[in-house]
Amino acid sequence: MSLFFLLSLPLLLSTPPSRDPFISGVSYNIDCGGTANFTSGSARHWLADRFFSAGSPAVVAEPHRFLQPQESTLRFFAPNSAGKKNCYSVPLPPGRYYLRTFTVYDNYDSKLRSPSFDVSVEGTLVFSWRSPWPEDASRSGAYADLIASVADATLDVCFYSIATDPPVVASLEIAAVHRLAYDSAGTGTDLILVNYGRLSAGSGLFGPGFTNDSDAFSRVWQSDADYRNPNVKIKALSAGGHRILGTNQPPNYFPDKLYETAVTTVSPSAALEYLLPVDTRLDYMVWFHFAEIDLGVTAAGQRVFDIYIDGENVRRIDIFKQVGRFTAFKWHYIVENLTSSPLSVKLEPVVGKPIICGLENYAMVPLDLATIPSQVTAMRALKESLRIPDRMGWNGDPCAPSTWDAWEGVTCHHSKDGSALVVTQL
Repeated sequence: MSLFFLLSLPLLLSTPPSRDPFISGVSYNIDCGGTANFTSGSARHWLADRFFSAGSPAVVAEPHRFLQPQESTLRFFAPNSAGKKNCYSVPLPPGRYYLRTFTVYDNYDSKLRSPSFDVSVEGTLVFSWRSPWPEDASRSGAYADLIASVADATLDVCFYSIATDPPVVASLEIAAVHRLAYDSAGTGTDLILVNYGRLSAGSGLFGPGFTNDSDAFSRVWQSDADYRNPNVKIKALSAGGHRILGTNQPPNYFPDKLYETAVTTVSPSAALEYLLPVDTRLDYMVWFHFAEIDLGVTAAGQRVFDIYIDGENVRRIDIFKQVGRFTAFKWHYIVENLTSSPLSVKLEPVVGKPIICGLENYAMVPLDLATIPSQVTAMRALKESLRIPDRMGWNGDPCAPSTWDAWEGVTCHHSKDGSALVVTQL
């Protein structure tokens, strides 16, 4: 799975401060490779590097280009000394969590070659970094984020070396979110939602660390400008200071600012179209955000448009009819087994011009099979009793993800009912 890059700017994405940064049940901000706790200029508490299985700290080649300390330090995992699999195992109570990683190379090892490696969360492959990275990502770094559930007392974020390449990570940010966020009641908790785009229409990049506009889930919203069809002329709209109702409500707590701006077309006959980067053969959860903030629309039926996803008409929208004016209207649609790239989202006018405030796209990645819990406990106890060296890579789940080899010297197979993985040979 290739990953959607939110390219780094010289400002920091933010999470809410934890109640106790050392035994937190709420959030962690970990400066990977950092040696001391510190508080950032935005009053966020960062922890010195911890919870890692092995590896070594490093500093990017040109640290003066990074204004935030946690962006210029990193931890790398050399396979010859740390093994092919290394993890951050973060203690957390069971629940649903938002995880953001910041990854940067910037020639820290003077080899002029960015590494290839995979990243898993809770035993499921979520990100793949393949060399050479895009120049902006390699030099300035990239943020990537997801939402996942933790069933036990530990969140495992693991890194898998490809050949002799050492995986790298610069920071980890973890924040608790509502247990029902993003329709987990309807889709179940056995999915990881990997962000492939979180766009704000009519505004610039905003969110914690970039602006003073808060987001209860610590999400950062990018401008939609790079994803709109450039051949369609658009007009930006503003709520003009009017209060938007229906924002910051459970379970998703979408922020006020998202609905205070919007875009529409200049021509009454033109469609708004977005082309979203995706990987095929996955299901996607697409969220649409609307608010009728145009004073010229005063009744139902004055603005009506159809939503097409990959050419299929999936919904007719009349915002005023649904919620009236200056009120947030949210709707989502699941695209199953996508076979084309990019993903086309088009708003076709029926009456008046289409309008949109924001758009989100998440890959719905099914959880991989995991080793049965009793064997995980037994294998970790065996590791401690035998004092297994770091170079063996006995970290995280002994057998998962199934796309990678099990722990060195360990053989795994599916259980008889196919619902889990089991250790069958040492």
